[in-house]
Order: sequence, then structure tokens, then C-alpha cells
Amino acid sequence: MKKVVNPFNTVGYISEKYFCDRITELNRLLQNARNGVNTTLISGRKYGKSALIYRFFEELNKEKEWICIYFDIYSTQNLKEFTELLAAKVMQKFPQKESMGKRFWNYLKTLRPVMTYDALSGQPEVHFEFSQPKDYEKTLTSILQFLDEQKIPVLLAIDEFQQVALYPEKNTEAVLRTIIQTLHNVQFIFSGSNQHLMLEIFSSAKRPFFSSTQSMSLSEIPPDIYKDFIFIHFAENKKEITNETVEFILDWTFNHTYYTQFLCNNLFASGSRKPDIPLTKSVCAEILEAEQANFLQYRNLLTSFQWRLLIAIAKEEKLYQPQSKQFIQKYKLGAASTVKKAIDSLIDKEMVFVHIEKNESYYRIYDVFLMRWLQRTY
Repeated sequence: MKKVVNPFNTVGYISEKYFCDRITELNRLLQNARNGVNTTLISGRKYGKSALIYRFFEELNKEKEWICIYFDIYSTQNLKEFTELLAAKVMQKFPQKESMGKRFWNYLKTLRPVMTYDALSGQPEVHFEFSQPKDYEKTLTSILQFLDEQKIPVLLAIDEFQQVALYPEKNTEAVLRTIIQTLHNVQFIFSGSNQHLMLEIFSSAKRPFFSSTQSMSLSEIPPDIYKDFIFIHFAENKKEITNETVEFILDWTFNHTYYTQFLCNNLFASGSRKPDIPLTKSVCAEILEAEQANFLQYRNLLTSFQWRLLIAIAKEEKLYQPQSKQFIQKYKLGAASTVKKAIDSLIDKEMVFVHIEKNESYYRIYDVFLMRWLQRTY
């Protein structure tokens, strides 16, 4: 394992030591894998879905050998790009010099691909030039059947799976469901950050994937567990941090995984041996200052009313009743119908999301740093 300079990782996955909690979710994934159950994993952005999947892959392979493949389809626009990305990920998993890799590369050649290599990463890329959409369906079927024929089980994790609902091929979900039903040696994790679309795909009786997986969601890591994690990593590096400072960090970041990690990373990088609340507040201000140009761009992408509503939601932090008379009068927002239309637009733009908590729900700004910047600026 590479030497870790800063224990608060903000990109990707390093190892179990630098991964906080998710024991319940990890055990559920392991149980599903052992029992042949496909999983739908839903959460907001930056809660650590991909890191959890890699942590799961690591733990799964302690039990027995699996072929674990992760691919993020957020950038794909259609079934063609989905198929090409899957082929490329399988090629990366099985280098050509290995026996299984030779079999897959030889197998892939029968599908007449155009193979290239990324100029920067050197990773293989695959392109198919078919004239009929049906040809891509056949190619996708062939690749998944190849995986199904392997001697060891395969776990395929498809991240940002809600993207398939936006493909121009309206039958993509049906195509995938039909193929998956024929597989016996491949299991799936379908993860996504657009909660509305993911629930539509897997919970609507009118959709092909209805009741085909076990659903689970990610929320905030319990604060006491996160506290211990932060204390341990500061202490291991001979840094003293007070309980009050850690509580301030978790409160300021809403205990959200990415923003907590990012703030701790910057605080750790400050070099202080005894980081306290004044230093932490100074680091918070520096983070918001660095992000200000990006936040101002958001203002240009929204209408004047949407921006005013975003500021109001930021000031509320947790907005339970956006159409209530009290909220509308407090921020002089006009008609309830106008507020509803604007908040729906902010949700579509993924600026705001609905957080479901036990038997109640509330609206909150997606980007915690944006929320803190709006509170500080307006």
C-alpha cells in the first residue's frame, strides 16, 4: 500500500484503515453476495457509495475469489456507450497477457470492435460501429454471457445507474433486465445518486426492474463513530484535537461524508499540532473563499427567483414546509405555487434534494459548502 500523507482521503478508496464505518451496509452487501441477491444502493452524492463498493470488493475477496468490476456510467449517453464502457472495463480487468484476458480479447475480436488506447492513462478503449441498435443489444448480451461462463463468480457494480432511464433507447431497462435474468454466475450492484429516478426504476410496478433487487441506502455516518475516526487519525499523527473542535466540524459539515473528509483533510494539512475551533473556522473560510467563483457561476444558471429561494433554503438549513405561509412571508417569496415550481426546478438541477428521515422529510441544499457560503454571504 502506498504511503498515506493525509489520512482524510477525499478521492477514491485507499484501504480499510482510512474508511470510516459502514459496517451495517457492508454486512448487508456481503450477505446479498453470499445468497445470490442483487442490490440497489441509493444515496445522495458524495456519501461514499463508490468507496463502499471498493471496500466491499476487498472484503468479498477475503472469503473466496471473485471477479469484481466497477464502472460508472454517468458519462454515457446511450446503449452504445454503455456497451463500449463495459467492454473496456472488462479488458482492463483482464490484461491481454493473462489467460482469461487472452480469451476475452479473442472473443471480443469476433464482435468487430475498434480498439484504441487513451493517450494519458494508456487504458484500452473500445468502439463498435454498428448500424442497427439491435447489434448493440447482441454485443452487450455476448459480453455478459462471457462473464457468466467464468469459473469463479462475478460481481458487477454499475454506478449512477439512473442514467439508463435517460437513454434515447427507451427499452434499455427492459433489455438489461432480460439479459440479467439469463445469468447465473453474475451478480449486480446498481447504485445511483438521483434518488427520484432510482426509486422510479426499482419501485414502480410499471418498470422492468420492479422488485428485482434488495434496496439499501446510505445516510450520514453516526456522529459518535465519526468522532472516534477523526480522533484516532489525528492522534496517530501526533496531533491533538479537542472534542469541541470535532463537534464543530461535524455540525458545520452536517456529518456529510465528503465535506467532513474535505474539512478534516484541510485542517490536517494546516500543520497545526493542536487544531482548535478558531483555526478550524479559519480553514472553513478559506475553503469557501476558494469555492466562491464556482458558487457565483451557479447564480448565472438560475433565475432570480430560484436564487432567492436557494438562499432562503440555505438559511433554514432544513426546510420542512416550503409552501407554508410562515416560510413564504419570512423570505417574501410570493405565491405558494411559484415556490413549488421553483423548488421542483432546483431539485431537477440537483441543487436541492429531499432528505427522508424516519417519518418526516425536509429539503436541503445538496452542496454543504454552497449552503455555508450562502449563509455567510447573504
